[in-house]
Amino acid sequence: MSSLAEQITEAGFADHILTERQLGDLLGGGDARRYGLVNRALKNGSLLRVKRGTYLLGKRFRSEPVHPFAVAQGLVPGSYVSFESALAHHGWIPEAVFVTASVSPGRKTLRFETPDFGAFSFHPLAIAEYQFLTGVDRVQLGRLTAFVAQPLRALLDLVALRKEGWTDIEWLTRGMRIDEDMLLGLRRKDFTKLKSVYKHKAVNGFLASLESAVKSARKGPSAND
Repeated sequence: MSSLAEQITEAGFADHILTERQLGDLLGGGDARRYGLVNRALKNGSLLRVKRGTYLLGKRFRSEPVHPFAVAQGLVPGSYVSFESALAHHGWIPEAVFVTASVSPGRKTLRFETPDFGAFSFHPLAIAEYQFLTGVDRVQLGRLTAFVAQPLRALLDLVALRKEGWTDIEWLTRGMRIDEDMLLGLRRKDFTKLKSVYKHKAVNGFLASLESAVKSARKGPSAND
């Protein structure tokens, strides 16, 4: 095992995504020594570069696989996984998703291709102040965590990104192949907490129309539960 991998493992960070600063604090010493350790570890595969300034120990030095959602958090801190990625995670859509897509707090769309963890995309949305993490959960993924949108939040993020207008519920059940039972399982509180999240009227209109369609489809007193 390389000197760098040993130090990271002994410090208890073998399964963690580390920034340049964290590596510096861990390794200590001068810049030249630190750069030498990092470069040697990158060459022998004991250290992987997720992106410039962000690292992870190689697979053979980790105790468990690293989930792509956790990698997404390391790529753009402050983001949360959403869109089809979150919908697939929750079992709302049957298709496999090959890009881990997130909502980012910045203003630019970002994309990363990593040889070890796949493709990642990050998209800004027009979200109201203090509402960025409404309907978003902190999810434990092994020893790491990631912020992941709840199903309805992920769906509305997708609507906002694509600028979709409401047509009918079949756009969801047939077009996106969302199981109708998933939609009928939504409750008033799920809709209510998202009504002040988005700045665009079209997204709020979609939310209101979906709530009305769900209530109509359920046709019973439980629609107001």
